[in-house]
Amino acid sequence: MTGHEPHTQLIGREHELGLLQLLVRRRPALVQVEGEAGVGKSRLVRELVATMDTDSPVVLIGYCQQLREPFVLGAVLEALRHARERLARCGELSPVTSVLRTVIPELADVLPRPQTATADPAFDRHLLFRAIREVLAALGPALLVVEDLHWADDGTLQLLRFLMADPPPELAVAVTYRREDVSGDMPLGTAYRPGSGVSAELVRLRPLGPAQVRMLAAAILRTDAVSAAFAAELHEQTAGLPFVLEEVLRALRGRALAEGTDVTEITARRLSDQGEVPVLLRESVAERLAALSPDASRLVRAAAVFAIPAGVDLLGQVARLTGDRLRAAVEESAACSILHDQGDGTCAFRHTLARQAVYSTISAMERRELHARAVRLLSALDPLPLVQLAEHSRLANRRADWLRYGEAAADQALAVSDATTATPLLRRLLAEPALTGADVDRLGVKLGEASLIGVDIRGSALLLKRLLVDRRLSASARGEVRMQLGILLSRQNDSLAEGRAQLELAVDELSGREDLAAKCMSALAQPFTGDTPLTLVTPWMRKADAIAAHCADPESRIWLMANVVGSMVAIGDPELRDRLETLPTVAKTLGEQRQIARAHSNLGDSLTIIGRFDTARHHLRFGTRAAEESGALYVLSTARSTAIRLDWFTGAWDGLAARAESLLVEYRELVAVATELNLVLGLLALTRGEWAAAATHLTDTGIRTPRNAITPVALGGSAGLIRLALRDDDPVLAVVEADAGMALLRRKDVWAWAGELAPAAVDAYLAADRVHDAEDVVRWLAEGLTGVVAPLAAAALHTCRGAVADYLGRPGTEHHVAAARAYEDLSAPYLAAVAWERAEAHRLPAGDTAASEAYSRCAERYEDLGASHDAARCRHLLRTLGIATPSRQGRRGYGNTLSPREREVAHLLAAGHTNNQIAEILFLSPRTVEQHAARVLRKLKVVSRRDLRVSDLQ
Repeated sequence: MTGHEPHTQLIGREHELGLLQLLVRRRPALVQVEGEAGVGKSRLVRELVATMDTDSPVVLIGYCQQLREPFVLGAVLEALRHARERLARCGELSPVTSVLRTVIPELADVLPRPQTATADPAFDRHLLFRAIREVLAALGPALLVVEDLHWADDGTLQLLRFLMADPPPELAVAVTYRREDVSGDMPLGTAYRPGSGVSAELVRLRPLGPAQVRMLAAAILRTDAVSAAFAAELHEQTAGLPFVLEEVLRALRGRALAEGTDVTEITARRLSDQGEVPVLLRESVAERLAALSPDASRLVRAAAVFAIPAGVDLLGQVARLTGDRLRAAVEESAACSILHDQGDGTCAFRHTLARQAVYSTISAMERRELHARAVRLLSALDPLPLVQLAEHSRLANRRADWLRYGEAAADQALAVSDATTATPLLRRLLAEPALTGADVDRLGVKLGEASLIGVDIRGSALLLKRLLVDRRLSASARGEVRMQLGILLSRQNDSLAEGRAQLELAVDELSGREDLAAKCMSALAQPFTGDTPLTLVTPWMRKADAIAAHCADPESRIWLMANVVGSMVAIGDPELRDRLETLPTVAKTLGEQRQIARAHSNLGDSLTIIGRFDTARHHLRFGTRAAEESGALYVLSTARSTAIRLDWFTGAWDGLAARAESLLVEYRELVAVATELNLVLGLLALTRGEWAAAATHLTDTGIRTPRNAITPVALGGSAGLIRLALRDDDPVLAVVEADAGMALLRRKDVWAWAGELAPAAVDAYLAADRVHDAEDVVRWLAEGLTGVVAPLAAAALHTCRGAVADYLGRPGTEHHVAAARAYEDLSAPYLAAVAWERAEAHRLPAGDTAASEAYSRCAERYEDLGASHDAARCRHLLRTLGIATPSRQGRRGYGNTLSPREREVAHLLAAGHTNNQIAEILFLSPRTVEQHAARVLRKLKVVSRRDLRVSDLQ
């Protein structure tokens, strides 16, 4: 990473850095830092120097250069140039140091007058070595660093051996080198043993692991939004080499700026697939290639045409090398760390981008020839490696073979639900201009099928749109492609309304194919999307339900049931129990298993929406397991986001924010998933007093664009925004938010979804003295829940009635207690805590001891969940009324770990809040917050609050 501006944090090298710091203190010492190119040797040494105290040894750094004829002793003499100021304070130096006046002119005025030189070069060199040793001794405590020792001249190696045989007592020497570039495998030129009393250590740097790559990427990008999936992709592409990783992230960041998107939305695979290799990495690889023999170069170029590790014999045949020549080429390419032995008879590059860099050096004509040889050799294998054959055929410009192998590979992938492999293959095939109409029909339908399984939606949707206006697409295939497009658009941000329109068109185009038309109807029967009223959805629901009842094909029947049953449960169908029992659990085919996974995941989502959390958990677990086993990636994504929301309702908040943020990075393009995750993150932020984060996440739930929203999620977002406005004592804004949410709810007319919105809307209207509007909400909700199974909304009705009664001066406690108990029956602890707080708040001013104890328990409930702001609000009210609130556990020491209060402060500091803002959120004095903040920084061993990251606090 020489020449790069280092990021602020050294990742994954804490042990090695500690060892170097220890050895530097145990002078005299020799430290050898060994590692392949890009592994971070120079970065480690720079960190060592940066962490030294002001009274530490003088640091002298020299760099060996890759020159045809290196300057004799160049690195050491260059390092000594910077010792002038210290030498000037050293007093009289040994006369022998005078020989340095000519080789280091910068020191001439602080060195003794020159002596007469001898005519013996060997003796003069000895004097030069002695002079350097005397200067280093005169400097006192000193650290001499020699970088890139593998390029050192023989004189430098001799000098280092001379110095360390009898070193100055206060000298530490650190050298860095690449083992693969060291002549004879001896870094100091010959076998060497340090002199008596010299502390010596070899520090071998290994590539970073996936977890360390994730930490390093977060540090370089200055973000906590680095998912495990993104980090795994980076690790695969860079082999964990920090230099390569930094170059990749630099390129990704540039592309993100050009595209106006977030860097974590662009994967390293996209970078390497398009042949874009960072310039410095390309130059580094070219440097290594130039040093290879012709045979080794041919072998490396042959390996570069294989995207995966290939057998040595196969590479030899492609490179036309055999016997001793092949063995020698393999050994040479491995010795210089371009290729490495996988341990199973195959060879591969250290990382994907190295392969891409080599591939870019091969001429177009040679590439085609190498790929053509690969096709001939691979086509003789049994079974056929179809994906490899397809790719080599495409790159060899053998179109007939490319179409044949490509479609066969896609079929093979679809047979095992491998959408990740099938989708890009089919997209590339459909881009071929010479396809016939029959090819377009067949491949277009297969692309739609693959896309519905997977999560890579946007690119497939664009291609399917183009297909619909392609004259080669037949009328019989057009309806099916349009149906697939409609379903894909219904999963994509800002395209829900367009997706519904495409589905309605597809129903007419599929009039002669009842099974596919029924699938369209069942998709249109789902009430969750947009602002389409329930009255326009239920006819589709009845039609699809009727077809499902007599559908002979099991997979099609489960497909219909997955949509219809989930939809009817979500709107509170009173026949809920009977509906649950109709879903199958056993599949005979992979296709049936995918639909069973979808059915149970959909049902888990619907049960979560209406508040049947216990049953929802059962179906969600079953659906998740079936989705994992069948490769239904999209179903898995929705099941994972539903599980996040279910955890929010049921109080499983430990690590919930981190899990939600990780999934949001992974599934940002999927509207149903992303908006649900934003809802949970927004609600969590509200409970912790993180107002800015709450506003951002809640606005991203879709409430501002109801035509393209997942309605139950948008209604939850509306409730959160109302709470945020009320917290800011802004009843006008709260009413505006309430009017928007209620308008959407009334248009949809699904009152089973009012569980979160109705209490917030009532509070907003009452805060603005619009009691009649609040009473209307109560009346509409009561009427809308008649004959409907919706326990969450039913509990909310108690809260709404209690709030109106409180406002009118009537006893509302009974309603709040009923709500609290209903929420407890649902296993919704946060909502129960809110209801209990409402029930007990009115009894506090009367000085009732039982009321104060009960209200104190509300604070404890919030505290147990991690709702720090809510807990602080309760305790603040008790203090305001002069009621003591002793801790349940009493005071205890936490040592170097964060106390609960310090953890709350740390989260808010990491979120960017000032001390005054934290004081307001936690109802503390700024002075108290200042003390907590100081302890947080000390315990976490960070210098500034800017160095705090939320991920460090999980």
